[in-house]
Amino acid sequence: MLELNPEKKLAGILAPVFALRGSEDLGIGDTEALKEFVTWAASHGFGAVQVLPVNETGNDSSPYNLLSAFALEPSTIATTPRVIPELDEVSYNKVLSDHNVRALQEGRVQYGPVKTLKNELLQAAFANFQAKPDKKRAKAFQDFQKQNADWLVDYSFHRALVAWNRTELVTEWPAEHRSPIAAQAWADKLDSATRKKLDLSRKYYAFIQWIAYDQWLAVRQHAEAAGVALIGDVPVGVSLFSADVWREPEIFDLVRSSGAPPEKVFKSDPFTEQWGQNWGFPLYAWERMSRDNFSWWRRRLRLLKEFFHLMRVDHALGFFRIYSFPWRPEENAKFIDLTPEQAAEITQGPLPCFVDRDDSTEENREFNRLHGEMILKVFIEEMGEHLLIAEDLGEVAPYVRPTLAKLEVPGFKIPQWERDWDRLIKGSQYPRLSLATFATHDHPPVKKHWTALYTDALSEDQKTRDAAIHSMWELMDFCGHPDIKLPQPYTEEIHQIFVKGLFASNSWLAVHMITDLLGTDEQYNVPGSAGDTNWTQRMNDPVARLNEVWAGVLPAIETAVTETGRRAI
Repeated sequence: MLELNPEKKLAGILAPVFALRGSEDLGIGDTEALKEFVTWAASHGFGAVQVLPVNETGNDSSPYNLLSAFALEPSTIATTPRVIPELDEVSYNKVLSDHNVRALQEGRVQYGPVKTLKNELLQAAFANFQAKPDKKRAKAFQDFQKQNADWLVDYSFHRALVAWNRTELVTEWPAEHRSPIAAQAWADKLDSATRKKLDLSRKYYAFIQWIAYDQWLAVRQHAEAAGVALIGDVPVGVSLFSADVWREPEIFDLVRSSGAPPEKVFKSDPFTEQWGQNWGFPLYAWERMSRDNFSWWRRRLRLLKEFFHLMRVDHALGFFRIYSFPWRPEENAKFIDLTPEQAAEITQGPLPCFVDRDDSTEENREFNRLHGEMILKVFIEEMGEHLLIAEDLGEVAPYVRPTLAKLEVPGFKIPQWERDWDRLIKGSQYPRLSLATFATHDHPPVKKHWTALYTDALSEDQKTRDAAIHSMWELMDFCGHPDIKLPQPYTEEIHQIFVKGLFASNSWLAVHMITDLLGTDEQYNVPGSAGDTNWTQRMNDPVARLNEVWAGVLPAIETAVTETGRRAI
């Protein structure tokens, strides 16, 4: 076990698993690629590696649109004979011969073909497992099913029905499939051959989760041996078509759709700029959840705690109050350019707003504060002290950060958003219980941001030019270099100033996105955008070649980690 203590500052790296290129790469990062990356991070003095959510996501490439809050994403499984005993070389090579693996390894993640390939490899492993069961492995699989029966039984049934109906859209399923009770009654009436086929499908999806759980437990053990803390991610919602909603619809509010209000930093499309982000996740029926002491959340956190040392709680603001829509994302287009009055005519009254209550009165603000505090206390009970990190970014109500401080839950500090009048707050003034970063997966990398400022700094319009140069100066001032000559393009000197400037903050965790650490400009997500390029960007170089490719950059990074007192080993 790692001993995590906020008094010992750590340097961290955020790297989406899908973006990693491993030695046995099949078109997407997996558990083995993450092991390689953890080893690499540790070798350069880093004490934390942060990843995006790893729960199963179905057909949506976004890691935040979950098909299950308990199942792990099958594409994260390393599907090679070396790590799956049931997958022999003959089966492996036979499956690969039917796919253009080289094409999958190049460029961005091609989710459809990659998931098809991995599914065929897992099917081959399962067929071998069925044909020649190893007694020890069979016993381990049985034990896994018993230990996880509280979610696995219904999950595997739901997943088998997704395959049966060839769609995860439960609304398109026949009525007898739309609830566990109805589906079981339907299954009980099937002829023996069809029932056997269905049961085998359920067993297959349980088998996939067994393999995934084993591999992710091995990742944690590997990280601990390397002295690296893994930071996981708890998404704020689950898909309307998830196994969770299918199993327990009563603990969700299925009428409204969760999201975030319009923000000036996210203007990816007209709808987002006008109305905000409509994520499409159902809300939680908190009062109903409270009746069993938030059992669903507790079970979810206990599961994730098996794989991760620290947990980032996505959109923690939503536990105090959450912005929501009275329509689904598929209907967004019809509301573009409408006034609130015109939108209300379509919805017959309801409009996007904060729920359970807005902050218009002192009574409402106190209600929201107490609600968020109650939920976070439940999380702390399950995770432990200082093991949660609250993603408190966006339209932050004034009571959120004081409540986090009271509960000793670290929040986020993005320097360019932390202001004290006309300048950025110094990193030395950040509370120790915080995570400092220049960019999350939702933001342009520092290089991209700086380059945009530099372009504006060369504008013929003096107001635009002066504003850009001032923003550049603010960032250099934060990093301890207020006298640097500006404007100037993004150079290696600017890059190293950013790297060390963040590490010099007082925050317990200072985490650079891998793009910011290396000084590249790839972006993983554009909020509000539904394009095919979101969540598909991969690192340009395999983990095994990072030392070679970045030999000229890494010594200065190591020095920055050491000189700011963040070196883990």
